[in-house]
Amino acid sequence: MIYYVEDDDNIRDLTVYALRKQGIEAEGFSCDGEFKAAVARRVPDAVLLDIMLPDTDGLAIMRRLRADRLTATVPIMMLTAKDTELDKVMALDGGADDYLTKPFSLMELASRCRALLRRGGMVKQASDVLSVGDIVLSPSHREVTVAGESLKLTLREFDLLEYLMRKPGVVFTRESLLQSVWGWDFDGGSRTVDVHVQTLRQKLGEHASAIETVRGVGYRLAEPSAGDGAEGDDTAATASEE
Repeated sequence: MIYYVEDDDNIRDLTVYALRKQGIEAEGFSCDGEFKAAVARRVPDAVLLDIMLPDTDGLAIMRRLRADRLTATVPIMMLTAKDTELDKVMALDGGADDYLTKPFSLMELASRCRALLRRGGMVKQASDVLSVGDIVLSPSHREVTVAGESLKLTLREFDLLEYLMRKPGVVFTRESLLQSVWGWDFDGGSRTVDVHVQTLRQKLGEHASAIETVRGVGYRLAEPSAGDGAEGDDTAATASEE
């Protein structure tokens, strides 16, 4: 179980929802008072903390957790808009295991949360592998192979492929991909998705047709049983398509 302390209702609710959709048990709290009561009932496996909270500073919460023998070893990630080097150094030196600044990609957050849970011994790496046809992706190791050959991807290309692979055959609009992979505060438009799909297809080479364009809607990862002709010759597709 991951506990997330964040006073912004929209961010907290969307993040908890996204983690649950990734198969990660999560619960959100708007303030330290609610969080403290929950910890008294059940010690979490990992904690996500905003720094700027209405009742108690997130760094103070972290220090309290580290001072309590019951929670001293619980992995902690700071999720905050404070993005200076000094902020990060203070948090990490103060006991945080990870630090992620807003806006953040929900896919990257889920991957980091799995790493936190592994650190606490709650996730088995063997089950943390996605396989669709010849494409095999390991979120925990941030590795992709295609027909046994290693594929080098950028952070966003990896997150995009992972998101599509988690639900092969499901069609995602560009807008939903932007929100889930790039984060709700991303300033770029839907063409960002088209560009990343195009470069991802180029790197997939002869397996590029695995990422199908659904015209007028968005993209999906072809299920292995779909064959090669589900959308025709799609590999050069539609960076210009709206």
